[in-house]
Amino acid sequence: MHVAILLVSILLFFILFFGIGFLLNMLLRMTWIMAFIYPLVTIAIVDGISTFDYIFNAGESFHALGTKMTSLKLADIIILTSGFLGAIVSGITMRILRQKGYRMF
Repeated sequence: MHVAILLVSILLFFILFFGIGFLLNMLLRMTWIMAFIYPLVTIAIVDGISTFDYIFNAGESFHALGTKMTSLKLADIIILTSGFLGAIVSGITMRILRQKGYRMF
């Protein structure tokens, strides 16, 4: 992966999940909701398996998920980690805004 593509991807994932987390925090008033949802989003991005397969064919599905997760490249791990950091920073931002008296958040 080219370095420019990696940097743009890191920035996009951070901003994307910061924005989604910020909006979910405003709408649901749950500070860390995106930080808890993010692992499910990551699994949905990585696995390529239907959600119903985890229920009806659990053993094979979790084995395939483990194989896919361990075969991620360093660039993929960095990009996914930047998305998680965006979700965490959105929660921190919401806490700071609430402490400063912004009631709409």
